[in-house]
Amino acid sequence: MKILIAAAEAVPFAKVGGLADVTGALPKALKQLGHDVRLVIPKYQRIQDAKFGIEPVIRELPVPMDSHVELGQVKETLLGGDVPVYLVDSEKFFDREGVYGYPDDDERFIFFSRAVLEMLPQLGWTPDVLHCNDWHTAIIPNWLRTLYSEDPAFNRIATLFTIHNLAYHGIFGNRVLEIAGIGSFGFLYADHGEDHAVDLLGRGLHFADAINTVSEQYAREIQTPDMGQGMEDLLLQRGDRLFGILNGLDYEDMDPSRDRYIAATFDADSLDRRLENKLELQREAHLACDPEVPLIGLVSRLADAKGFDLLAQVLDAILEQPLQMVILGTGEQRYHEILAAAAKRHSNLAIFLTFNTPLAQKIYAGSDMFLMPSRFEPCGLGQLIAMRYGGMPIVRRTGGLADTVQAFDPRTGQGNGFVFERYDAMDLFAAIIRAVEAYKHAGAWRQLVQANMRRDFSWAASAEKYVDVYQRAIDLHRADMGIRSGV
Repeated sequence: MKILIAAAEAVPFAKVGGLADVTGALPKALKQLGHDVRLVIPKYQRIQDAKFGIEPVIRELPVPMDSHVELGQVKETLLGGDVPVYLVDSEKFFDREGVYGYPDDDERFIFFSRAVLEMLPQLGWTPDVLHCNDWHTAIIPNWLRTLYSEDPAFNRIATLFTIHNLAYHGIFGNRVLEIAGIGSFGFLYADHGEDHAVDLLGRGLHFADAINTVSEQYAREIQTPDMGQGMEDLLLQRGDRLFGILNGLDYEDMDPSRDRYIAATFDADSLDRRLENKLELQREAHLACDPEVPLIGLVSRLADAKGFDLLAQVLDAILEQPLQMVILGTGEQRYHEILAAAAKRHSNLAIFLTFNTPLAQKIYAGSDMFLMPSRFEPCGLGQLIAMRYGGMPIVRRTGGLADTVQAFDPRTGQGNGFVFERYDAMDLFAAIIRAVEAYKHAGAWRQLVQANMRRDFSWAASAEKYVDVYQRAIDLHRADMGIRSGV
């Protein structure tokens, strides 16, 4: 199968969020399954040619934009040694310090998405399926069903549209339709017609041959008014084309047996060595070096969506327990202030109001427990990394957290973490107390940790599910085209 993955970011080239982790890892897993998979992203200023061995492949690419043409380039390198990566280059749109957050983001990603299609004839390669990700590339299925629908070079391309987080829509004024060359087709009910606004994500949902989210539970949740972000009716209508596929971990990067950032490497069979990481984390965080006290780690954006409104309500009560806590992250200023004040009151809390990859790895490797009290979580990688590194997850039952963490029952020994159901501060507090109590039983705790470390959360199984959904998208596309053409 020929697969082209289009995204706004990908590890190791440019990363803002979890989207980059997926698009950096999935192509490698698909390649290992024997597929002809390629990746295309914008070439931002931070992506240096020399560092990544980038070479031009299309020196001049005309890209239609409204009533004129913008010229761009396409460059190429390899991911993982054998996956071709195309980088759409434009000094006008991408020679900037950041990735997102510019007033012309609509034009920037319309240009990128159109370039993805326009480059294919020059490359002499046409995918069977074009895998689009989030609002930045959501216009591509729209084009393939309109502007390119009668072009034999394009009309056999099926599309999969992946929602990594439904909270981000890509809403712009109706001028974006003119920029995209589809103004004559008008608004869709997935747009915000009364506001004369266009919802690019909604258009991806409307036109894609198949849709998926990054966990099965999240796929169910977004079809409800509570979680649907105004798209629940459309998602219910297209429910037969909506799938949930859990993200995996890139085991080449997330491996405690060879992680260069941690004090002592270890695996499930050498778990005693993990203690050195705990002691090193306590030293770096200026906490009492005590191998017996339970240590809770948290690596997160500091925001309501991540459960910090709950945590703030019970933080003092938590820190009055015989435990330690390390929090790493940045976010809303009020949470910076709440955590800083709590750290002054409690010597068993350490906070790092920044993001630091080496320190994050040390927290995963050194914490006994890992906290994720999220309001919603499309997939979540933190709990998967924590389990891989021997940390016991404490999570709210939502999205991917519900799919990967089952409540531990001390009577049966079943389960792999500590779970609370309601979005309630006291339920969060109770889950932490249950974890602290379970930690006192060292033998049973060790067995839980080892079982979690041996679980397979790699991309291998998830990649196979993507292949199944790609085939489903191809079959649906062929059926739709047959119906439209009377075949």
